[in-house]
Amino acid sequence: AGVRSVTVHDTQQACTADLGTNFFLRQKDTEDGGANRATACLPHLAELNPYVLVSSSTTPLTADNLQALDEFQCVVLTDAPLSLAKAVDVYCRTHSPPIMFISGAVRGVFGQVFCDFGDQFEVVDYNDEEPVEGFVGNITKAERGVVSCLENHLHGLSSGMWVSFREINGMTALNGTRQQVEEISGNQFSIGDTRGAEFEEYQHGGVFQEVKMPFTQAFQSLEAQLAKPDCTTPDFSKPEAPLQIHVAMQALDRFVSDNDRLPAAWSSTDSEKLIELARSVCAGNSELESSIDEDLLRDVAYTSVGCFAPLCASIGGFMAQQVLTCVSGKFTPLKQMLYIDAREVLPQPRPAADQSSAFASLCGDRYDQLRVCVGSDVVDKLSNVRLFMVGCGAIGCEMMKNYALLGVGRATDGLITVTDNDLIEKSNLNRQFLFRPRHIQKAKSTMAAAATLEINPDLRIDAQQQKVGAETERTHYPDEFFQRQDLCVNALDNVEARRYMDSRCVTNTRALLESGTLGAKGHTQVIVPYLTESFSSREDPPAKEVPYCTLKSFPATIEHTIQWARDKFENVFSQKPNMFVRFWEVNKSPESVLQLLQGNSCPEHAVQAIGLLSGRPDSWEDCVHHARKKFEKLFNHAAKDLLHAFPVDTLMKDGSLFWQSPKRPPTPLIFDMDNEEHMQFITSYAYLKAQVCGIKLSDADLELDTVRSLLGTATVPEYAPSNKKIETDEKAAAPKEVEVDDDVVQKRTKVLAEILSRGPLPKETLCLFPESFEKDDDSNRHIDFITAASNLRAQMYSIAGVDRLKTKRIAGRIVPAIATTTAVVAGMVTVELVKVVMKLALESYRNCFMNLAMPFIIYTEPSPPPKNIIMKDVFTTLWDVWKIRGSSKTTLQEFIDQVKAKFGIEPATVVHGVKMIYVPVMPGHKKRLSQPVEKYVKRTGDEEYADLTVGFTNEDGGDVHGPPVRYYF
Repeated sequence: AGVRSVTVHDTQQACTADLGTNFFLRQKDTEDGGANRATACLPHLAELNPYVLVSSSTTPLTADNLQALDEFQCVVLTDAPLSLAKAVDVYCRTHSPPIMFISGAVRGVFGQVFCDFGDQFEVVDYNDEEPVEGFVGNITKAERGVVSCLENHLHGLSSGMWVSFREINGMTALNGTRQQVEEISGNQFSIGDTRGAEFEEYQHGGVFQEVKMPFTQAFQSLEAQLAKPDCTTPDFSKPEAPLQIHVAMQALDRFVSDNDRLPAAWSSTDSEKLIELARSVCAGNSELESSIDEDLLRDVAYTSVGCFAPLCASIGGFMAQQVLTCVSGKFTPLKQMLYIDAREVLPQPRPAADQSSAFASLCGDRYDQLRVCVGSDVVDKLSNVRLFMVGCGAIGCEMMKNYALLGVGRATDGLITVTDNDLIEKSNLNRQFLFRPRHIQKAKSTMAAAATLEINPDLRIDAQQQKVGAETERTHYPDEFFQRQDLCVNALDNVEARRYMDSRCVTNTRALLESGTLGAKGHTQVIVPYLTESFSSREDPPAKEVPYCTLKSFPATIEHTIQWARDKFENVFSQKPNMFVRFWEVNKSPESVLQLLQGNSCPEHAVQAIGLLSGRPDSWEDCVHHARKKFEKLFNHAAKDLLHAFPVDTLMKDGSLFWQSPKRPPTPLIFDMDNEEHMQFITSYAYLKAQVCGIKLSDADLELDTVRSLLGTATVPEYAPSNKKIETDEKAAAPKEVEVDDDVVQKRTKVLAEILSRGPLPKETLCLFPESFEKDDDSNRHIDFITAASNLRAQMYSIAGVDRLKTKRIAGRIVPAIATTTAVVAGMVTVELVKVVMKLALESYRNCFMNLAMPFIIYTEPSPPPKNIIMKDVFTTLWDVWKIRGSSKTTLQEFIDQVKAKFGIEPATVVHGVKMIYVPVMPGHKKRLSQPVEKYVKRTGDEEYADLTVGFTNEDGGDVHGPPVRYYF
């Protein structure tokens, strides 16, 4: 995250058991008595960010020597005795300035976090997201003026928020003011008193924008919170659990204090002692006395000597986010305690006293802490898992680390197959923690596999670089491949790929673990055959597309101008050059094209190709001149065309102004060589034009003085009104292909003839070098061009411009990713992975949605698959596939009879893909009943089956579809 410095403190020596939870420790660190854990981890931590000063400390920290904490803004304790935690908390609270204090622990399958940021902690940005912004449709004059948004627009505000106003016409007194919001509906909110004489009647226009007001939070000490905790409730199916774990953790601390050890694994004697200690903890505290759960206390005692690594990932990620919150003031901090558990992975029923030692028999290896939690059988099952993971980015790296700690796929029958067709980019390094600068431009899957094997050499990993999709379904990932897997994991960043993987897992009845992050937000979903719905069972509302006319002529936000600039880049430097190259590949020579044109035959794209050929620059000077003309066309003439077609006082049919919110009248820009943004457009456009045309450049060419000198000889056409139609209908789609009339073809024919009259064209003249957009290479000037073009268009329409970084994020469609969220999500997914391997019941699984900015974590039980009612007593789910085995002689009638005999319902229609095989109302279809199925369902290659869509008629005479009927040839 880029904090200034981190000091890691530990007095313990590394042992073999630590390898199951600490991914920076290696086998050599545990030998010869063991290296200090902090010292051993230091070089690996330092690798993550060379700009952060990382150091270690091995001096014991006691209540008597806390002065060493004075140099820190934040102190984090993990797995510390409660007596030390209370002493450190008091020291941090009373320090001037206060030191932020965070403590946390994972004991077995139970995790806890506590935060104390002092009596007056200021939050400057409660969620670190872009401020909410919207267009005003109307404002009333009232004691609390009611602001209405434009029609079909939602404000996205809630009561208590503050907004500022700008660009209001009529009630101009509101411009520049801050008003507190009270939500009325999704489209309306009220503000302050607008009845005063200074508030004229609202006319039109206006933009409101959220103003994030700092606020102060007061925290209590750890001592106070122990007696009366402020706990969040992450799982509403067990709302009493946080207080119960709160009591258990205090009892556990007393047990360690009394016995100088944790309870022995699965010891019934020690568990009874813990129950007695819990009663003493709660004595005299009525709120806590009701929170004693003996079964939970036993589970704490049974597993506390172990440690469940996936829970460490989630707790550690959450604590790390609290560190970033307290040092930056961004995000809302935890107030003040969080408890989560993974009790579902414990055996059900719990082993009897005489079987407990066999359940978790320790082997002295790196998996002992895991064995204590889930038992030896589950550890063995994990080692034999065959797992397929798609994607090896931020979540994928975290998942690979978790697999290493659990020993997933390490046995002879086990295997982790991971595929990702991407290469590592520099921008990946801040969140994909298995990668280092030396890995840049190498395959993600290969480097992640190598880094994972450094954590745990026992694993068996097959790293591939294939894209998973229809194009590799037969060659690399057929049904047979999926059927060899025990489960699949999505570590993807787009919905289309997620849906494809979901469909493949449903087809092959394989469990799928799905997750994703967006900044501080994250989600996890577990998909289990026959138990849960699938990823595709629910759909997010479709993203609202920006109308074509808005992008083309009426931008209202910076996002519109950035998208316009991005489209310009693609059109000018990629699509047109690609078209040019393909045209001359197909048509070979200009002479042959001229013959066709003169014979009244116009090859496809000939007009565009000849235009590019005639306008092709031959020198750097030509490129600069071309850029200057393009500036005039885009930022001066385009504005004049709009104002020529729609003068500022243009009225609509209903008498309202044409130019009113969200439409903004443009202002033609006057080119200025001394304007930095103007020159950035010229140099970046000219540079890209030179690259496309293969023109070699020197450093001297790119110097501003050189460019200014060349601009002095540029001639710019005078403005002449265009006769092109300006689209104003928001429902109109972008034109797919501009029709070329005969006059244009004749003009282009003359141009080509004139070019060829000068002599044969060199071969290189017919070659261009299209640019492929790459956001992470600053030397290619792609983002420079898009930033300049976007901000100039924004200036033309009186929209506030943005910096290069924000432009890059929007133009590059960069999904905000935070390493802390990724760690939390990956940990929670891995908990569900263990449950899938254990084949638990539906009520044991958990989906999760979180927002670490607020912060909250919400667990929910997955929904069962929806039922498809075919008839009264016949229903199916998305997981059902009806199988029919045929032969080359099986007739369509025999197929129908088999379905009826096997499933008790007679098919009414049979369809294969889009081909209707049997629809009785279609002419001739009844004659097909005596024909072989394979006459109509063609076998492709070595296919074993075809999935047919079969329709039925229900009791009411209605048409219903059944599940896929898989017909085996």
